[in-house]
Amino acid sequence: MKRFHVHIHVEDLARNIDFYSKMFGTRPTRVESDYAKWMLDEPAVNFAISTRGHGHVGLDHLGIQVDNDADLAALKQQAQTADLALIDEGATTCCYARSDKHWVMDPQGLPWEHFRTLGSIPTFRESPDLTQASPAASSSDASPCCTPLPPASSTETKAADSACCTPLPRSKGIAIPIKQAGSGCC
Repeated sequence: MKRFHVHIHVEDLARNIDFYSKMFGTRPTRVESDYAKWMLDEPAVNFAISTRGHGHVGLDHLGIQVDNDADLAALKQQAQTADLALIDEGATTCCYARSDKHWVMDPQGLPWEHFRTLGSIPTFRESPDLTQASPAASSSDASPCCTPLPPASSTETKAADSACCTPLPRSKGIAIPIKQAGSGCC
């Protein structure tokens, strides 16, 4: 099964949990101090909100969540065949979950996440393993999900090439992190 994914940054988590719970007719499946997620079956959507927008509220990113490696590989192959700029994070942690993922950007710079959730973790993001760079790794749980911008010259970026990201608003409400040139941290 494939499930549509939407992540929105909000200012007031409790107020938005109340609103979306009424709108969807159900409480979230996961609630943390800065995050909430509804795994809806009808419509099939993974809808998440968080207060991690660093002042930017609104749409953060869209995505497609899959249940198996074959579907994730098919989405990746489809993006590569279409010559879409692809950021391959591989195994990573973000949004209280361990996952395998890659990203593509639409022409407006809106990030699309293709991912398979592998398990739950107790923090928004785990601390980085300094021996293995990961684009989602950060020295603090305060950073947003890493949605890196693809380089103009390559259709695929290795995880080590985009290890640190900083929020950058592309348009109203959309924060797209990018790698800081010459920076050793986020």
